[in-house]
Amino acid sequence: MAKSPKTLVDRELIQELSKLLDETGLTEIEIEQDGQRIRVARGGLAPAQTVVVPARSAAVPQPIVESVAKPLDPAKHPGVVTSPMVGTAYAAPEPGAKPFVEVGSRVKAGDTIMIVEAMKTMNQIPAPRAGTVIQILFEDGQPVEFGEPLVIIE
Repeated sequence: MAKSPKTLVDRELIQELSKLLDETGLTEIEIEQDGQRIRVARGGLAPAQTVVVPARSAAVPQPIVESVAKPLDPAKHPGVVTSPMVGTAYAAPEPGAKPFVEVGSRVKAGDTIMIVEAMKTMNQIPAPRAGTVIQILFEDGQPVEFGEPLVIIE
């Protein structure tokens, strides 16, 4: 009888990937190395989930539902709107006001979708194209970096 090789989970690697999720604000990350694929995902405010699947076992069903509409890497989505500067992102024109956009909002090219405050100047960020906002990737009042994905418009 042949024994299947024991799968060793590299806890240190999983902790590093979870830490990377916290640092970058990503919702999931997946790597493949030495014939194993490791995926760490976070849904909403729930703690990170980890799934280890042998990379070559295509017949094994995935235990995590893969029908999530979010792209694996938001920065590579064709409809991503990135921050043009370093600053603080705001979803509304003033505290307590209605946000410029919400998930599901229809926008036209040029519509203001958010504000990035840089050096005490409020910079309106326009929608680069018309479409529907499918994802908001920033938290109101939090710092953003140059080139950081902020919103996805499809």
